[in-house]
Amino acid sequence: MSSRRTTAIAGSLLTASFSAVMILSFSAGADDQGPMSDKGGKVIDKAPAGVKLTTLLPEKIEVDNSSQETEITATVKNGGTKDSGEIRLLVVGFDGLSVTGVEGCSEIAKKDLPEGSNSGFACAIDNLAVGKSKSYPVDATFDLKKEGKICLPVQDAAGTMTFWQQGPVPFGANNPSPNAPATPLLLGTDNSPVTPGGDKAGGDKAGGEELPKTGPADQVLPLGAVGGALISAGAAGLWWTHRRPQRSES
Repeated sequence: MSSRRTTAIAGSLLTASFSAVMILSFSAGADDQGPMSDKGGKVIDKAPAGVKLTTLLPEKIEVDNSSQETEITATVKNGGTKDSGEIRLLVVGFDGLSVTGVEGCSEIAKKDLPEGSNSGFACAIDNLAVGKSKSYPVDATFDLKKEGKICLPVQDAAGTMTFWQQGPVPFGANNPSPNAPATPLLLGTDNSPVTPGGDKAGGDKAGGEELPKTGPADQVLPLGAVGGALISAGAAGLWWTHRRPQRSES
């Protein structure tokens, strides 16, 4: 075999190998959080005619065991036949899950957070056209020694109505891996807290009152004062209220 032909074959193999590596790397990066899901979501107040607002969260996230940091993508979409007009998306953390930043959104003051939550951000959306969605990169920390939940309410601009609420829905793992570089957590799974030594924590896990589970009997997180713009719910001004039963979409 001539040296010229050998060189050509080697070059072709190198190009093919490089292409395969690039394709695999891109696929791995694109699928880090896996598919998105509206698990734990429900309609609260009836949206304007033709508007259908929902949210999505990744079915899987990974928590860095050293820094406790994780990234979550929060998506709001309009699956209706009319534009949404002005709305807002809230991203709220509970217990072991703390929201530290949401790109393009404003932090909710501590005094205005819903009862039981530890952090939150409000994302103003001028309009969401028919069939369109808007995604927000969420930075968060997760204390694996606790359970952790996230909540995504979608409200009108004034905060007087909540058209959709996903959560508070848990992220968790039945068998955390405290000694691995990262721990994968699944949406809709209660976390089995572990101690620094790797043993499962006992007692009430988080050391406090258990938060409500997602489902028909849930409490609702629809209202509150966010930067002075949202209206307080009830005389106590708390977001957690026992409201009317869940409505189904018409």
